[in-house]
Order: sequence, then structure tokens, then C-alpha cells
Amino acid sequence: MKPNPSNEQLRKTLSRLDTFSYYTDSNFRIPFTRVRFGLSPLIGLFPVIGDFAGLILSLYVLYEARKVGADGIVQRKMIRNMLIEFFGGLLPLVGDAFDALYKANTRNTELLRVYLKKELGEVPRTPFPWFTLLWLSLLLLVLSILIYRLIAG
Repeated sequence: MKPNPSNEQLRKTLSRLDTFSYYTDSNFRIPFTRVRFGLSPLIGLFPVIGDFAGLILSLYVLYEARKVGADGIVQRKMIRNMLIEFFGGLLPLVGDAFDALYKANTRNTELLRVYLKKELGEVPRTPFPWFTLLWLSLLLLVLSILIYRLIAG
């Protein structure tokens, strides 16, 4: 049977997960940059054991998602993110940087937020894809010029 938490419980869950994600993924900032990292990559500095501990910590987000009744698709995406961060963190030398940049807990919290908004009937607003429009327009322009040159000869 699927749990049916109240809106207040959902807000509290997301608030807890936002705090958890902040501390594990973005708590510290490298001075004079926009690069942020949290406790997860610091724990990951201990080879294998630290990465495994980070994976165990990440299970908290999955646990909360199960408590509020997230469907299997969302849970599988969360597990995928956790495994990507775990195996990426195992890579020698670059693993810790990968762990700091991938931010699985933040991704998983956002996955749950989008899922819950859809469940509550709130359609998440997606920004207009200006970059894609610009890129496709330029591609169309270049292709048009190439075709014109081929035809005009």
C-alpha cells in the first residue's frame, strides 16, 4: 500500500533532504571560485572505505523517498545516481573531483521534488531552451549556406 503523506510532511521531508544534500554536496566553497563541495568528497578521500561510506550516506535520500511513496522509476534513477557517484569516486586521482562535481544527493533530492510536484498536480516550470534554439538556428543557417553553394555551384 502506497503511503499518503500530507503536504506538510512532504515539505518537511524536502527541507530535511535539502539540508542533508547541502552538507554532503555543497557545504564548502573553494575561495575565489564557484566550485562547491561537501562532506561526501571529503569522506571519499579515504580509498574505497570512504566511497562506500558516502554510498551508505546517500541511502538516506532513497529511504526518505520510499517513505513518501516515490514510485519505482524515481527510486531506480536515484540508485543509478548513487552508483554513478560511487564507481566514479573509485577512479584513481580523478575520483574525488568527480565525487565533488557529480553531487548525487542533490540530484536525488531534486528528482524527488519534481516527482512530488507532479503527484500534487503542480507542473514544474521548465525554462525556455534558448541555447538549443540558438544552436539549431546556427546549424540551419550553416546547412542552408552549404546547400545553396552546392546548388549554385
